Amino acid sequence: MRLSDIIAAACCARPRSLTQVVGVVAVGLVSWSAAGAPPPVAPEATVRPRVIVTSDIGGTDFDDFQSFVHLLVNADRIDLEGMIASPWGTARNRVRHIHEMVDAYAQDFPRLRTYSDAYPTPERLHAIAKQGGSDAADLRGWGKPTEGSNWIITCARRADPRPLWVLVWGGIDDLAQALHDDPSITPQLRVYFIGGPNKKWSTTAYDYLARAHRNLWIIEANATYRGWFTGGNQAGEWGNAAFVSTHVQGCGALGDTFVRIAPKVKMGDTPSLVYLFGAEPENPAKPSWGGQFVRAWDRPRYRFDTPPNAADTVETYSIVELMARTPTAPGATRAELIVDGQSFAGFRAEDGTWRFLFSPKEAKRWTYRIKSDDARLDGRAGAFTSVLPSPERARTPSADYPNWWTDDPDPRWREGNEPGAKTVSQWREDFLRDFAARMQRCKAPAR
Repeated sequence: MRLSDIIAAACCARPRSLTQVVGVVAVGLVSWSAAGAPPPVAPEATVRPRVIVTSDIGGTDFDDFQSFVHLLVNADRIDLEGMIASPWGTARNRVRHIHEMVDAYAQDFPRLRTYSDAYPTPERLHAIAKQGGSDAADLRGWGKPTEGSNWIITCARRADPRPLWVLVWGGIDDLAQALHDDPSITPQLRVYFIGGPNKKWSTTAYDYLARAHRNLWIIEANATYRGWFTGGNQAGEWGNAAFVSTHVQGCGALGDTFVRIAPKVKMGDTPSLVYLFGAEPENPAKPSWGGQFVRAWDRPRYRFDTPPNAADTVETYSIVELMARTPTAPGATRAELIVDGQSFAGFRAEDGTWRFLFSPKEAKRWTYRIKSDDARLDGRAGAFTSVLPSPERARTPSADYPNWWTDDPDPRWREGNEPGAKTVSQWREDFLRDFAARMQRCKAPAR
């Protein structure tokens, strides 16, 4: 019997006391240990982790909505202290999407509450939904305080011995702003950053953190999270589409919302939450549903002051800075970096150079061009090639980043070209079974 089955059975039975739950789960842990495999999930915690989620919900990717469904049906397992809408594109007031998710939760709340009194009220959840930055940070990596960044500071300053987990599902700008405004909160924070494409859209904020906050405790998951929807057992009901039609569709308002967003599993941000269900969240080297990680090597960064070409190689997920020089230009001049049909803002530095930051999210040959209203810049082009981190990198953890963790580059843990993804996908049936049991709570009250 899987540990997830034991937990689900114990929770669904609604025992008379927490002691019963822990006792039943403890039996499962003994059985698992006897089998010689490490348990990926801890017993239901008597001390729930404190959590803030920042999300680019409402951006181009639908999976934040799906991850919010999972977050809300698991809200009794954590102390959810904040939900922040982080920057994405030109859209404004995207915190409204978080309120929409809470409205769906409110419809299922009467049934959810029959399973656990720890489910927060919809009113409480609406109160902790905050708007973060509307635009990505400039070249400094920080700008003006936001409602979201101020809320991170407020929560971190609370007199609570538990660390504050900040799960970053989009750009990392609001966290960077909070740390800029009050670096004293650093020891209280534990950060799980879904990087990769999110890092690509918040390069300046990430660059600031890597430069100015090297003691930050952070998991930088650039590819590990992809094991949630790639690899693992996808036979029958465990396939991405089959799981939704079998275990999510028809399960209350949250289930209907999930299916309406997309009738298949992606949920790429969810590994950050289930990581907290692991036996030792303070030790990222240990196995968990949210992956296992290695100490980070020096954070890779490349600067090209002349246009690179395809023979120039960089590490995938690194920061690549491209520089361009022109004589002094009018203040209104604009410039953008165009890569794969996407545009990234350019910044004129104090020394008069133009700076463009980019982070390659996959291993391949990249080409770029500059688009500008200054003819001296417009049309400049170049190329470079990104390669996966060498497994040797994990053997030289950086003394400058003592609390920084990242994807395991060992080829054993790759799904295709995604480092670390198998540390999640190996548990696929278990974490989906757990999610299915949670969705049933939206469908019918406890007996």
